[in-house]
Amino acid sequence: MVSRDFGREKRLLVPRQFKAVFDSPTAKVPGKHVLLLARPNDLEHPRLGLVIGKKSVKLSVGRNRLKRLIRDSFRLNQDSLAGWDVVVVARKGLGELENAEVTQQFGKLWKRLARNRPQPQSGVKAAGNSHA
Repeated sequence: MVSRDFGREKRLLVPRQFKAVFDSPTAKVPGKHVLLLARPNDLEHPRLGLVIGKKSVKLSVGRNRLKRLIRDSFRLNQDSLAGWDVVVVARKGLGELENAEVTQQFGKLWKRLARNRPQPQSGVKAAGNSHA
C-alpha cells in the first residue's frame, strides 16, 4: 500500500515533468471546470502537478484553497492512482464551487482516471524472460 503522505517525490516539480504530461497524455479526464491529463510513470507512486491560473481563479486565496483541496483529495486517493503523473488544469468556474463540491468532484475524477490505470509491465517481462 502506498503511504498517504504528500512529499516532494509525489509532486511534479520542474517544467520538464509538466511538459512530458502536456505533450503526450495517455489519459484525459474532463470534468466540470477542470481537466485531468495523465501519463504513466515508471514509479511505484503517482505524482501530481497543478495548473491553476489567474484567468481561471482570480484571487490567490481561491487558488490556494483549491490547491489545498485538490492535494488532500489526491493524497487520500493516491493508492488507486499508482503509476500516473497527473496534471490538473483548472478552468473558469472552479473557484465558485464549495469545498464539499470540489472534494466530491475530484473523488469521481480520480475513480475515472484509475479505470484507465496503466498495467505494470515488469511482471510480464519477467515471466517472458524466464522461459528463454
